[in-house]
Amino acid sequence: MTNQIEILYVEDNPSDIELTLHAFKKNHLANNILIARDGEEALDLLFGKDRSGDGSLANTPRVILLDLKLPKVDGLEVLKTIKSDERTKTIPVVVLTSSREEKDIIESYRLGVNSYIVKPVDFEKFMEAVKTFGLYWLLVNQPPSH
Repeated sequence: MTNQIEILYVEDNPSDIELTLHAFKKNHLANNILIARDGEEALDLLFGKDRSGDGSLANTPRVILLDLKLPKVDGLEVLKTIKSDERTKTIPVVVLTSSREEKDIIESYRLGVNSYIVKPVDFEKFMEAVKTFGLYWLLVNQPPSH
């Protein structure tokens, strides 16, 4: 399945999107990245407009890279929806956010996040964090067959 979405990247900050895509391209990590710029768009991309829970998914990415601070539907609500649906709960979700708040970290893990990464402010560290994410989740991690 060569057209499978490798990463659903949910991020509203254009600069972070640009940096992340540059890091993936520079390290030859992902060819098929779908970008959602708010939580509602992410849920629509995954489930279609009808989120009733019956029927097939619109898109099934290998991994979801999720910011927490999003317009329309926040990242924690997106995470809760993904992890509570039988069709999507096994998709790895990695939070990539600027929030270091303990309550966000605790709530993310309570809702089933697979990893929580705080965005480094430094450009080189940010590039390295994205490279490490891609190497692990796209090349090393072995997900279940859907």
